[in-house]
Amino acid sequence: MSVLVGKKAPSFESVAVVNGGEFVEKFSLEQYIGKKHVVFFFYPLDFTFVCPTELLAFQEKLQEFEKRNVAVVGCSIDSKFSHWAWLNTEKNKGGIKGVKYPIVSDLSKTIAANYDVLAGEWIYNEDGTLEFDGTPQAYRGLFLIDKQGIVRHQVVNDFPLGRSIDEALRMVDALQFNEENGEVCPADWHKGDEGMKETSDSVASYLSKH
Repeated sequence: MSVLVGKKAPSFESVAVVNGGEFVEKFSLEQYIGKKHVVFFFYPLDFTFVCPTELLAFQEKLQEFEKRNVAVVGCSIDSKFSHWAWLNTEKNKGGIKGVKYPIVSDLSKTIAANYDVLAGEWIYNEDGTLEFDGTPQAYRGLFLIDKQGIVRHQVVNDFPLGRSIDEALRMVDALQFNEENGEVCPADWHKGDEGMKETSDSVASYLSKH
């Protein structure tokens, strides 16, 4: 598994479904460079079990991300038509109707591969036949990308393990606090807590209070 933190987020251009049902044929994260932070997350498949809980949870907290000038973008290996159908299926029927942030189609699996969250790889078997070794879906990867397009935080969960949207918000807050104040964020830091300067005196002072 590659560590992308500190590196430029892999670029891509693919079709996405936005605003719950509109197709954008050449969607790219490049549009946010210099304007917004981005939470870019992968999930395995549409019409599954854990996935709708995550996508709906992101939608429930979308205003909190928007208050922080953060774009939320989802991605899976499903087609744009599958995304559209899922977005137009009622929640009580397993759908995610009401989700408004962009959902990217990675039908070729190249985006997941470039972010190194694809759960397997193409190999040639003993007969010289090309086959996929593993599961041709994305793990639950999440990448926090700053306004310069640099990955500042990443976390990858296995298929059964749903992620914490509150933790994603906490990391956004921590990054923005560091950018605005130049101070670092200690363990379990939350918005409103004090930070630390990168000096021994600052660390000693912080530890004495906790």
